[in-house]
Amino acid sequence: MIGICLLILLTTTLGGTSKVHIISQSGLHYIQYGKEISLNCSFLSPDEATTTWFRHAPGEKPLLIASAYHYIPAVYYNGFDKTGRFKVLKEKNSFNLRISNAEPSDSATYYCSVAYYTDIALADWTVLILKGSSSSLSAVLQPPVSDAVELGGDTTLQCSILTDVSAGDHSVYWFRHGSGESHPGIIYTHGNRSDECKKSSETDSPTQSCVYKLPKRNLSLSDAGTYYCAVLICGEIIFGNGTKLDFEEKCALDPTIVVLVVSNIIALSVALFMCRKHSSHHKDAAEAHAYQ
Repeated sequence: MIGICLLILLTTTLGGTSKVHIISQSGLHYIQYGKEISLNCSFLSPDEATTTWFRHAPGEKPLLIASAYHYIPAVYYNGFDKTGRFKVLKEKNSFNLRISNAEPSDSATYYCSVAYYTDIALADWTVLILKGSSSSLSAVLQPPVSDAVELGGDTTLQCSILTDVSAGDHSVYWFRHGSGESHPGIIYTHGNRSDECKKSSETDSPTQSCVYKLPKRNLSLSDAGTYYCAVLICGEIIFGNGTKLDFEEKCALDPTIVVLVVSNIIALSVALFMCRKHSSHHKDAAEAHAYQ
């Protein structure tokens, strides 16, 4: 995570005109179980640029998949070349990743980075692996709007699912779609679990109810948006309708307005004082002239 954060920090703080640009569009990909994952990273950069692929699964640290420099063959890391499923193809202006025979463990966010000295470009793709179709999942329920919250406050978003008792474990993902963003970004997963579930109170009912919560602390404007709960079970993924998180508007005075009002009051007070002083001076002068 530190490596990716460093890349982002360098990208946003170094300034100047960058010599590297990734022209591929990031996005959210749904891949059927057993199919091939194709992630294409096309870019514009000098020939001597270094290109890398990372994988970041929710709840795990980012892992470097492979890197390539100039025309030197790509180097693999963290055992990604051992299974034979991960392949990278380096060409003059592209560094593409292929993952064959997709597995559920491949669900993650994949980052492509291109670096030329201090110029760095970064793009990401979120991949979710589906295993087919299933009717084991009945519904994903979310309240349309969250409870009223204030900036700096706390809240907890909730997602309830109804599923068949025999469906087994499932994974729950949370996505946030902020205003102006092209696609939702994955922010958290509850992993493969069903320990948050309770069987229906009806003896013969085959269903169970599961409740998942996403606590949010010290909220800022960047947390605003619509939060979607998605459940992956038996190869099927179902999205909730989303919960919109907005902030209460406080009746607070703008500091700029306060400064302007105070400065105007001071200026008016000074003007009145000067007028009174000027008037008093003339009055004293007139009285002195009358006694002469």
